[in-house]
Amino acid sequence: MTNRKKTVVISQDQNQMRIDKALCLEEDGISRSRLQKLLKEGNVLVNQKPVKPSFRLQTGDTVCVYIPESQPVSMIAESIPLDILYEDEFLLIVNKPQGMVVHPAPGHTEHTLVNAVMAHCGTSLSGINGELRPGIVHRIDKDTSGALVICKDDRTHQNLAEQLKEHTIHRLYHAVVHGNIKEDQGSINAQVGRHPTDRKRMSVHSKNGRHAVTHYQVIQRYHGRFTHIQCRLETGRTHQIRVHMASIGHPLAGDPLYNKNGGNPYHLPGQALHARILGFQHPATGKYLEVSAPFPESFLGLLERLKTVK
Repeated sequence: MTNRKKTVVISQDQNQMRIDKALCLEEDGISRSRLQKLLKEGNVLVNQKPVKPSFRLQTGDTVCVYIPESQPVSMIAESIPLDILYEDEFLLIVNKPQGMVVHPAPGHTEHTLVNAVMAHCGTSLSGINGELRPGIVHRIDKDTSGALVICKDDRTHQNLAEQLKEHTIHRLYHAVVHGNIKEDQGSINAQVGRHPTDRKRMSVHSKNGRHAVTHYQVIQRYHGRFTHIQCRLETGRTHQIRVHMASIGHPLAGDPLYNKNGGNPYHLPGQALHARILGFQHPATGKYLEVSAPFPESFLGLLERLKTVK
């Protein structure tokens, strides 16, 4: 079995930090329990030497983490209806419903988008992301709806992964946020990384944040209490739009993670966020392909209700 290698060079901000804490705070950080196991197994090296969880890092240290590949799991193909926006022999674009998890995780292998896609595509899915994420090149949150691309072969997957890395994929989201955004448009340039104390959340104040840019434009204001906006992602960090909008005082309506004090007066099933437009250069044809995902009823219903807000 081959291992996935993760390399981190310790910054000045991480000087004298425990190795288990430093690695957990990386954006794609490993859980502390998993990291403890890797440390005990000798799969974490600092300057080519194994260390204990209590090891204190120094600026400039090179940390290598060797992560064993996921063990094969018994994935179940489930006949769950898919809202297909586009499909050919290379890829599939679906309109993911709000409330559906994109891919399985250990202990949760059913009722995900991957289960549905396996039933639809059979064995025609890329395998680069391993047993748990066949075909998955990018994700959107469980409670975010909208356009998501699935890769049917590794070459397509590698091409789209490169386009994501180069930030050339066009991604346009619609959201409803609390408050009145006064300017008609703007940009948020603030790094996003794991929250210093809460691993479930991301933050613009993380010491280990990564460059992130969100461009937003106002579509409609609702009596100074809510604003309907569209957001174009220049980067694609975890929870980026949710974190960025909350950081400027306009958290998303219905967001339980970044809007804890704002309540949920309309009893929304999750954050009012929809991946509306997805566009990219088709890996096989080289032609630009763009799809538009219809809004879910919950989003349209919210907009109708906001028209009556006083």
